[in-house]
Amino acid sequence: MLRSTLFLLVFSALAASAQTPPPGHDHTMEIPGLKKELFAGVTADDLLRPGTTPNSVKIMLVATFNAANYGMNFNGYSHGKAVLTVPVGWKVDVTFINPSPIPHSAIICEKADTKKLQIPEPYFTGGATPKHLTGQTMGKAEFSFTPDEAGEFALACGFPSHALAGHWLAFNVSAEAKVPTIQFGDQPAKEVK
Repeated sequence: MLRSTLFLLVFSALAASAQTPPPGHDHTMEIPGLKKELFAGVTADDLLRPGTTPNSVKIMLVATFNAANYGMNFNGYSHGKAVLTVPVGWKVDVTFINPSPIPHSAIICEKADTKKLQIPEPYFTGGATPKHLTGQTMGKAEFSFTPDEAGEFALACGFPSHALAGHWLAFNVSAEAKVPTIQFGDQPAKEVK
């Protein structure tokens, strides 16, 4: 009886430890020092919304939304796992929030630029936070741009090496699309109306 009980306890402990990620890999952990009031009530669904004028969209980017990718994420997504698609010529208004004491920024760039150590200038005029190379801490910034050509781009953190570490979302500009869409991970894309 004692042997059976001991076996069950050891087996249960091993099973529990096999499901617990190793230290540093648990993305449900709390990130210390976040100024949470800056993004209170914001959800991943707030990432892309209809704009206030015709043919416009509103993007709300929250850096360090959670501990995913060690905090290098926008609204909980990194490595292009959220895909925003807008029609060519639509105005894009971006609100960028960084609640973290670590500097972050946002810039629209070619997708290939996410493999670079530093992204010097936005691809579209106006497509970056102020001081996108040095970033900002615990604050908000806004910027607007109008993509005038189709292609595969990224909304990335412009702070050196952050995009390279996966701190970016896919941003596609489509000549065929009639309405904007958003896709999270492997889920089907949904229209933003």
